[in-house]
Amino acid sequence: MNLINSIKKLASGAVIAATALLAATAAKAEDVTLRGASLFDNEHAYSKTLIKLGELVNKEYGKKVTFDLRGNSELGIEPDYVNFLTQGVAIDYAIIAPSNLARFAPSVPLMDMPFVFRDLDHWNAVLSSDVLKPLEEELLKKADLMIIGYAGGGTRNLISNKKISNIEELTGHKMRVMGAPIQARVFEAIKAAPSAIAYSEVYNAIQTGVVDGLENESASLLQYKFFEVAPHITLTQHSITVRPIIFSGKAFRKLPEDLQKAILKAGKEAGEFGRALESSEDSKKLDQMKTAKQIEVHAFAGREKLLDLVTPVQDAYAKELDAEGLLQAIRSK
Repeated sequence: MNLINSIKKLASGAVIAATALLAATAAKAEDVTLRGASLFDNEHAYSKTLIKLGELVNKEYGKKVTFDLRGNSELGIEPDYVNFLTQGVAIDYAIIAPSNLARFAPSVPLMDMPFVFRDLDHWNAVLSSDVLKPLEEELLKKADLMIIGYAGGGTRNLISNKKISNIEELTGHKMRVMGAPIQARVFEAIKAAPSAIAYSEVYNAIQTGVVDGLENESASLLQYKFFEVAPHITLTQHSITVRPIIFSGKAFRKLPEDLQKAILKAGKEAGEFGRALESSEDSKKLDQMKTAKQIEVHAFAGREKLLDLVTPVQDAYAKELDAEGLLQAIRSK
């Protein structure tokens, strides 16, 4: 009898141990870590947006997902992020400027083209609609990159080492622009002398006279202290930033279906959060630098002349890309 009891106890213990092992294995299988990358620290609107994405996914999914966001360019700069995301290695999500996606889908920079938005209301109406769906489909098809939401909201102005307040002073102005061809064409049309320079090299390029400035929003001006070498801000208000939240298609397909659904829902909501955040912070940061006497702010006389010069360039570019319908849809929203 003692032998039988001993065997029963051993069998029971084995079942318990096996059950515990299976439970631990299942729990481990459910553990998911997703890594993101940002150029900025956690106080920047883009980083805050990606942090919010993680919070929203966990709330929607109901199971713990670890979001490992590496900031301050720890994992490189945006072109590096794009390479990682297309290959499905190193990172799973990031916020990327449309210009850095142009080599895969040339039409994508239309969503961020200078002077394409009339104002913040127009910008938000476009990003809250399905107008940009064709660009999303093109990027997914050609680069296996998914746009899961739209952040942005900073108003971009000229940042220079000299005062610019009219088209005469703008003529010949050596400035850094993003790499998409439409960026250079637009600024050439308004008489500037644009050149594409890596973002990480801009500060030194201004210091050494390679360029006289750049164009950007207030948050980046403050983060990278461009005002130290280019303290003059000209209120051209030529762009309102669109910053897609990108998820790697290769990484996405490996995830459970219910987590995929949570990410898609959270991406849209995180984008709305990011747009509201950055658009409200932008003018505050500009005022902060102005109050600290780090910058001088100049109005631009005759801004309507810039629009007259730029519109034909926009039209021609859209025609080249067979995207005239898309441009018209953006304008008419």
